[in-house]
Amino acid sequence: MQETKQNFSVLDPEKPIEGIYAEVLTRDKTYKMPKNHFHPYFELYYLESGRCRFFIGNRMFDVQAGDLLMIPPRTFHYTRYLYGPCKRCNLFFRRDDLEQAVIDTFPEGRKFLRQWHVMQIPEFYRDALSQFFSKLLSEMQIRDARTPILMHYRLQEMLLVAGRVGHLAGSVPEDIHTTDQAIVRAAEFMHAHLNEPLTAEEIASAAGFSPNYLSRKFCQATGMGVHEYLSFLRLQQAAVDLAETTDSITDVAFRCGFSDSNYFKDCFKRRYGVSPRAYRKSAQGK
Repeated sequence: MQETKQNFSVLDPEKPIEGIYAEVLTRDKTYKMPKNHFHPYFELYYLESGRCRFFIGNRMFDVQAGDLLMIPPRTFHYTRYLYGPCKRCNLFFRRDDLEQAVIDTFPEGRKFLRQWHVMQIPEFYRDALSQFFSKLLSEMQIRDARTPILMHYRLQEMLLVAGRVGHLAGSVPEDIHTTDQAIVRAAEFMHAHLNEPLTAEEIASAAGFSPNYLSRKFCQATGMGVHEYLSFLRLQQAAVDLAETTDSITDVAFRCGFSDSNYFKDCFKRRYGVSPRAYRKSAQGK
């Protein structure tokens, strides 16, 4: 399969995309993933060869060749290529790029799209999946009036085929390095107590580390500082509450661990690009 140049990856991850994009890149131990990595669109991450470590949804596990990840919009994820070169294929798309008939084939339909998933593709079918990416890359090089239509229908076909032959992973492996397990304990503790005024000492105690050691190891493992990650979790929960409840913005802020509503509004706008009120209006309108 041909390899794309690193052009799409350097776009501002906070800006929406205007179509379907594919890329194929080789990564190794020298690659440093940008911090705060999440974006307002879907991502299909397929590991064609190699093995890497993924941190997503407060979980950490090794992704193997043949694994396909469905990553929803604004889901923080961080990848480390600890074991040597990996060839990974990515497909980026919007909710509007999905046909309803295709969504209906997913387990629980729309609900499936709200959570990240790992799908294991049997070895017999992996070449076919790689060929899907090759076709998408070739189409991106042509770029004529037919390109958006072909990209659209190839995305639907890829999802249908992957859903037919792939196996959803029921759980992720637990046989990872002890230090990384401690990072997971810290992340899960923050998620469980995000509405409380947590201290560095309390988070470190949950991981079994000192605050300084945890701070260093957490950043190495996730690309994000401890309190930065806690703020991300709080803002993520606030976005859900704004979309799904009619509670006041002040109530949402306090429930998500912010002691000052004005500070919450400033943080929210920096993260999502709009005020909490504007976000609620847009989300509930959809």
